[in-house]
Amino acid sequence: MRKALTRVLFALIALVAVVGGAWVTIGYDSADVIHDSLTDIAPAEAGLVLGTSPQAPGGGSNPYFTFRIDAAAELYKSGKVKYLIVSGNRTNDGRSYGYDEPTKMREALIAQGVPASAIYRDYAGFRTLDSILRAHIVFGQDRVIVISQRFHLERALFLAKGHGLLDEGYVAEDVPIRYGVPTKLREAGARVKAFIDMLDNVPPRRGGKPVALGVDAPT
Repeated sequence: MRKALTRVLFALIALVAVVGGAWVTIGYDSADVIHDSLTDIAPAEAGLVLGTSPQAPGGGSNPYFTFRIDAAAELYKSGKVKYLIVSGNRTNDGRSYGYDEPTKMREALIAQGVPASAIYRDYAGFRTLDSILRAHIVFGQDRVIVISQRFHLERALFLAKGHGLLDEGYVAEDVPIRYGVPTKLREAGARVKAFIDMLDNVPPRRGGKPVALGVDAPT
């Protein structure tokens, strides 16, 4: 019994060390390319808005979604970017689209005064890694300004750096900790997975026909 408890204890210590190490390393590695102020960001052709559900799990609006839209609209209106790529997931039952992050983000941005002609939807942003890589592979960008909450940007830009990309981040307002505990817990696991993806050089799950911003019409 004592040996079993000892093994469990060592396993828990190892798990905490792995998760904690991943959290700290990713945060440190990407800190220099994450910005709270627009004045610190050099202009880019496009901003990349990372997707999340417009609805909170318990119902009502999702503040993570709302704050990302606010930051993206602010970035566009400041003239720092010409276009916004809204990247996320959607479900397709063969007849209609139900859950559709990119379209909901597009609608919310239009409601804030961003023209539809400046918004490109990426429906294959299944994961953060997919969204980052597809902004370059499919949408042809050398550098994008990524928009999300700081903790999410840290992982996104760690992945971008690991692929030799020059992306930077613009911070959206975070959610009070009492509302964001489940998200932060998921983030801990996602950071460990980010290291594994980097070691395995995981590609995006889906390719696609190249899209030229400002030339090809937004879908």
